[in-house]
Amino acid sequence: MKMSRLAKIGTSLSVALLLAACGNEPTDENGAGTNGDTSEGIAGSVQVDGSSTVFPIMEGVAEEFSIANPEARATIGVSGTGGGMEKFIAGETDITNASRPMKEEEAQMLEEAGIEYTEFRIALDGLSVVVHPDNDWVDYLTLDELESIWAEEGDADTWADVRDGWPDEEIDLFSPGTDSGTYDYFDEVILDGDQIERDASLSEDDNILVQGVQGSPNGLAYFGYAYYLENQDTVKIVPIENSEGEAVTPSSETVQDGTYEPLSRPLFFYVNNESVKENETVYEFTKYTLEMAAEMATEVGYVPLEDTIYEESLETLEGLR
Repeated sequence: MKMSRLAKIGTSLSVALLLAACGNEPTDENGAGTNGDTSEGIAGSVQVDGSSTVFPIMEGVAEEFSIANPEARATIGVSGTGGGMEKFIAGETDITNASRPMKEEEAQMLEEAGIEYTEFRIALDGLSVVVHPDNDWVDYLTLDELESIWAEEGDADTWADVRDGWPDEEIDLFSPGTDSGTYDYFDEVILDGDQIERDASLSEDDNILVQGVQGSPNGLAYFGYAYYLENQDTVKIVPIENSEGEAVTPSSETVQDGTYEPLSRPLFFYVNNESVKENETVYEFTKYTLEMAAEMATEVGYVPLEDTIYEESLETLEGLR
């Protein structure tokens, strides 16, 4: 049976997808063949790391890129947004994926390291709250109820604490890890920037969170929308009450039109400008990513941006050359 894109992340935080053809000609650090001949196509490498949320898109792009350029190599790592930023700042990667905007302190460290970068948006996501499929009492949750469940000073340890009439059963919490941009985004929107201090199982691997809820009748987790779609037969989505008082379920339509708020968010990737200028493979891979982003976002369950945004991004990329 063919393994799904999301499942390929596995249970290890050190997962990397290495796409290379057998018998590749040796290449120098700038992506040129060691004999100087690049007439038969791209023959270099690009290093990518970061968000597990963005990973399914980048994995799909890398697969197609390797087919179009069999002598090229793209390594896609999954260290979480924060972990990916650390590698990007250290100059270990050409591209880093993020499920939140770059933090001010990260930008400062990049400046101190002398690394110039460019931000690109790649898709939209509806951060999804899920429970076990046998959970027949949670019909929706409000933002205040989510805060009471997750905040350190929250008073909801059982479902009965959340709402009268719900079972007096302790809630099993599953959250992305602290290096995850999804963790950061959820903290900012639901907990006003405070860290999660409740007794929760944390992992940078969203598949672990899915499995946690699948195995716990009282489980509750949150992660990217693509991971819900991949597992919608074994987890149950929870509608979230928006600012208009409407209980809304994430979908392509509600994420795009903004009614699934405030848990809709943009997804990003950042490129090292010097890598784009000096390494032809990095430039071509970035260009390929922007050209394929809408198709790949749709394929894995995210929401593509407007065509004009991708077109403007391609113009920005050309300006880096």
